[in-house]
Amino acid sequence: MPDKETNTSRIPPTKRLTKPLVLVGMMGAGKTAIGRRLAERLDCPFLDADDEIETAAGCSISDIFAMHGEAAFRDGERRVINRLLDHGPSVLATGGGAFMDEEIRQAVRDKGLSVWLKADIEILWQRVKRRDHRPLLKTENPRETLERLIQDRYPVYAAADLTVDSDVGPLCKTVDRVMAAVEDFLRMENEV
Repeated sequence: MPDKETNTSRIPPTKRLTKPLVLVGMMGAGKTAIGRRLAERLDCPFLDADDEIETAAGCSISDIFAMHGEAAFRDGERRVINRLLDHGPSVLATGGGAFMDEEIRQAVRDKGLSVWLKADIEILWQRVKRRDHRPLLKTENPRETLERLIQDRYPVYAAADLTVDSDVGPLCKTVDRVMAAVEDFLRMENEV
């Protein structure tokens, strides 16, 4: 059945996608927006790690950072993501710092298929500068902080199974690129 946004056909998750599709990347890369569309196209659940963390904690991520600090947040994030990876075929959007944790990266390697949604600094800055809910950007110079995070994180994100540019064209085109990359990966995996 053709997708509403494009002519790309759906990948039946029960036949091809046997584990979670895990979206990694910087804040503002589009993990949630693209993830929701991917889940619809793949006809599987969409899971947002940040939403699940807030639900488990009973407060916002900003509040967790303010009351307990980043280390406590990362500990909760690790537990929630490990639980979500056992969900089966799904699309999981992770927080920007999640993939930096070696334990999370290993769990994703073992139980999921990771996709780095890559975007350049200008696009990311345009997407995040208007909102103030990002604890790591509550600094004197948030753009400089974002640049530093990119320098630290991009080499680690590069370990993802797939990399897709998320800053070229409309969301539906990025979803198309992710779908094509996943199809190619699954085809090569099945040929092995």
